[in-house]
Amino acid sequence: MSFTHLVESQIPVLANGANRWRLSRWAALVPKITALEPELKELGDEQLRKRSLSLRYRAKSGEPLAKLLVEAYALVREAGRRTLNMRHFDVQLLGGIAIFNKSIAEMQTGEGKTLTATLPLYLYGLVGKGAHLATVNDYLARRDADWMVPIYRALGMTIGVVETQMSQDERRTAYQCDVTYGTAKEFGFDFLRDRLLLRQISEGQGDMLGGMLGHGNEASEKPVQGAAFFALVDEADSILIDEARTPLIISALPTEEQKLEVECYKWAAEIASQFVEDDDYEYDHEKKTVELTREGRQKSRTLEKPEALDTVGMVNIYRYIERAVLVEREYKLDRQYVVRDGEIVIVDEFTGRLAEGRKWREGLHQAVEAKQGVEVTVATGQAARITIQDFFLRYEKIGGMTGTAIDSAAELRRIYHCHVVPIPTNRPAVRKRLPTQVFGDEDAKWQAIIEEVCKLHEKGRPLLIGTRSIDKSEIIARLLSQRGIAHQVLNANHVAEEADIVKDAGTLEKVIVSTNMAGRGTDIKLGTGVADLGGLHVILTEMHDAARIDRQLIGRCGRQGDPGTFRQFLSLEDELLLAGLGPKKSGRLKARGVKSTRSFDQLSYLFGRAQGIVERRHFRQRRALMYFEKERKKMQQQMGQDPYLDTPGS
Repeated sequence: MSFTHLVESQIPVLANGANRWRLSRWAALVPKITALEPELKELGDEQLRKRSLSLRYRAKSGEPLAKLLVEAYALVREAGRRTLNMRHFDVQLLGGIAIFNKSIAEMQTGEGKTLTATLPLYLYGLVGKGAHLATVNDYLARRDADWMVPIYRALGMTIGVVETQMSQDERRTAYQCDVTYGTAKEFGFDFLRDRLLLRQISEGQGDMLGGMLGHGNEASEKPVQGAAFFALVDEADSILIDEARTPLIISALPTEEQKLEVECYKWAAEIASQFVEDDDYEYDHEKKTVELTREGRQKSRTLEKPEALDTVGMVNIYRYIERAVLVEREYKLDRQYVVRDGEIVIVDEFTGRLAEGRKWREGLHQAVEAKQGVEVTVATGQAARITIQDFFLRYEKIGGMTGTAIDSAAELRRIYHCHVVPIPTNRPAVRKRLPTQVFGDEDAKWQAIIEEVCKLHEKGRPLLIGTRSIDKSEIIARLLSQRGIAHQVLNANHVAEEADIVKDAGTLEKVIVSTNMAGRGTDIKLGTGVADLGGLHVILTEMHDAARIDRQLIGRCGRQGDPGTFRQFLSLEDELLLAGLGPKKSGRLKARGVKSTRSFDQLSYLFGRAQGIVERRHFRQRRALMYFEKERKKMQQQMGQDPYLDTPGS
């Protein structure tokens, strides 16, 4: 069966409507790319490079890139075969064509997204305006760039990497390359720093913003970024949706008045535990906000305060207390954050990874710092800000790839004008779903999980156990230790070893406990004899706020046609029920579970309902942020100000 016919046979399962037409049209290009292989294999390395330079000349001369695609992709495939012994699969070519055509390619785990990315990056890089790959952390950016660099060099292309600790000169050099790898966060902050610098230059200022830019005088001479031409967003759902709820912000310098806030935060943290829910404050479970009652405000006025707080109005005192109570109640160590080197570092709720450099807004970060007794950073004003949505919409061309985007296709199309296109797998997926089990309480759930682990571990099957938070991963790890089962823990406290741990997750008798990052971006290959045992078994210990995250974890098994199984273990005490169904209904379910030891498997549908409610809530939050930013930018433009800076430009 030809590749075109193979794709067309899968289209009814993969897509409907317009995507059927897209996949059929793009699949027709793959045989044309393959037809060039014999000719290119006959070329020497220097001749291959000259062929690439010829394409570059045609691209810079204005020839449409769509006309160059077949030859460009054939060159990249041949370069991959020669330098890395990695020949692009036909489905990877199809994914690369989709990305070129301003789409987000949904490619399953293990289908080779890193290699696929070289295709559109090379083609857009020919123009010389810069092709950027934005991923989720420095490690993946550096790893993928170092891995794929032989392909680009064989074709005469330059490649750079932007990392957190780099100087301005190093960043500038990286952006001047044909292809640049980095994180969405670093790309966004560099854009904001450049805006601040350009305003500084236009106003004829000295280097007073040097500290704000985070670099010395030599860094303030010229911007680092060029034009926003093409961006390929790796893990597109994580970056374009999950991270889009928090704007990127560069803070202004603090004032003396703001420094007084430190004492307010410290005092509020000390007395927060004295306030009782429903008596002193009311808690909104949907909005996750705290509001003091009349009795709570009365208590606030009577509590002894440091003398320095005498100048702070009571309305502000109430707000400090409300923040402190909220943090005391909802922000947990090793769940929402960790303490590292005396600083609070946020744990991303969707990826489980540390969100270096990010801070909670509206004083919540300072309230957490006060709670943990670390240095309280002064909450300052904003010098510049941009949302993830605004940043990527600046690019002339944008595409993406991920293993889990189809559930968010409507949002991605509406906001970023990108179609989500599912790409066929290189080999048919054969992973099996085992029946979901629901228990009355968490203790029963943990015990059932341990029993399943023991049973399969005895047979030698590798297991990957996914949790929502660091503290839950530690619970599982402790129970495994008690049963004498050797295991490894992968969470935000072990990020340095992430790739090394995950790549071996498919070997005999391996047991890995992981937060929901689950080695995202790292391929899991089965060890010798594992396929005969049934492959990797994935255990989901809770459902997440987004179904995409569950699918990402499930996708760790059954790569490239390998066998694999997965099962969900749930309990009526799980956080998702509280977040989605509210305190009353989840409270009744929890009480029902405590009173009975029987199975509650028939209630599994409630978890899907709760997940849908939370997903819609998060979407409304992202939409509200977009509306707010749009109105803010419109107002600043009407006043003649730079929409990304919080003070007037020239």
